[in-house]
Amino acid sequence: MIGRLLGRLVALVEWWAVCLLVALTAVVCLGVFFRYVLNASLVWYDEFASYLLVWLTFYGAVVAHYHQRHINFDLLVEKLAPFPRRVADVVAELAVLGFQFVLFYYGWILTERLGDETTISLPWVRITWVNSVLPVTGALMLLVSVWRLFDLLSRPIKTKEGHVTWSGSSSE
Repeated sequence: MIGRLLGRLVALVEWWAVCLLVALTAVVCLGVFFRYVLNASLVWYDEFASYLLVWLTFYGAVVAHYHQRHINFDLLVEKLAPFPRRVADVVAELAVLGFQFVLFYYGWILTERLGDETTISLPWVRITWVNSVLPVTGALMLLVSVWRLFDLLSRPIKTKEGHVTWSGSSSE
C-alpha cells in the first residue's frame, strides 16, 4: 500500500518534471525569438531558464532515484552471493540516505535564511521559492530511500537457484 502511494507520488513528480521541461523549452524559444527575430532581448529569460533547469534536474533526480536509474557500479555487486549483495545494497542505500538528509537539512536552512531575498531580474520571485527545490526533493528522495531500505531488509534472500534462505527473522 505505501509502495503504491509512493509510486503515485513519484508519477506526479514525473509529470511535474515534464511540465518544467515544456516550460524551459518555451522560455528558451521565447528568448531566442525575441533576441534574433525582434532584436529585443528579454532581461529575465536567461535567469528564469536557469532556475527551471535546476528544478528539472532535481525533480528528475527524484524520479531517477525511484526507478534506480542513477549511475552505479553494479558490475562487482552483481557477482556477489545473495547475502553479501544484500549487505552491499544496504550500505549503499545508507550512504545515499545520508546524502539526502544533508540535502534536505541544509536545503531547509538555506531556504529559511534567504527568505526575503528576490531574484535579480524578476523581483517578484523570491529566492525561497527557487531554493525550495532542495528540501522538497531531499525529502522525497529520503522517502524513496527509507522505503527501499525497508524493502531490502524485509524481503527474504534468494539464492542463485531461486530458493529462499532464512534471514534470521522470527516472523518467517
